[in-house]
Amino acid sequence: MRSLKLSSILVVLALSTGMTLIGGCAGSGDLRLQNDMQAKRIDQLTSELEACRLELDRLRRQLSASEQTGGVEVDALRQKIAALEEDLARKEELIKSMQDRLMGTSPLPVELNTALEDFAAQNKDMVEYDSSRGLVKFKSDLLFELGSDKVTANAAETVRTLCGILNTSEAKEFDIIVAGHTDDIPIRRPDTLAAHPTNRHLSSHRAIAVVRVLEGCGLEGKRMSTRGFGEFRPVAPNAPGNKGNAKNRRVDIYIIPSGS
Repeated sequence: MRSLKLSSILVVLALSTGMTLIGGCAGSGDLRLQNDMQAKRIDQLTSELEACRLELDRLRRQLSASEQTGGVEVDALRQKIAALEEDLARKEELIKSMQDRLMGTSPLPVELNTALEDFAAQNKDMVEYDSSRGLVKFKSDLLFELGSDKVTANAAETVRTLCGILNTSEAKEFDIIVAGHTDDIPIRRPDTLAAHPTNRHLSSHRAIAVVRVLEGCGLEGKRMSTRGFGEFRPVAPNAPGNKGNAKNRRVDIYIIPSGS
């Protein structure tokens, strides 16, 4: 059922992609909105695919256990795994195609987009920039002290550099969403638990900490909002046994048109 549902979503997405291309004569505002909507659909589809990958991992573990115990379901599991692998490959190819269509198209003004690209290139150990979505990604392991929402001194300087870009005239018409994310490792340290009872708390507090740095260097508070998703929106599989994945420990900064 999940595979059938996913296929239906993909058909709709493929049609939407075609409509976006047909609308090439639309104004820049319309095109920006279309690209933003398509990027959100890609993000939604990527989450669906991640659920399928988790199912594939589960089936592989089940197959391994059955092979060791001589279970009768080995052949059936192998068939399910092969079908799921083939389906995932097709879906991943479609996502890549959709992402390629967005390459070179940014929802942000050229000057702002270029400044953010240069910023990410100069801080590539800590920062990534997705120009198709106006999204700046910070790696939490380098942004915060361990198990804390305290921004490190080096990271604070990098955030202040970003603040300078977001305060330029090209960026004034855009709002900022700061979203914190964690991996799935439960919080166990007593001192961390006292301040951040759950991963959702920690991710929210980290997003707020980044906003405080941005406010401290002059970014208007009314332009910013925060989100805290904890471990619930991973971008890559976490290791089995609550061992996490560094890619999921991040702070995403979305730059969106004011009033969106």
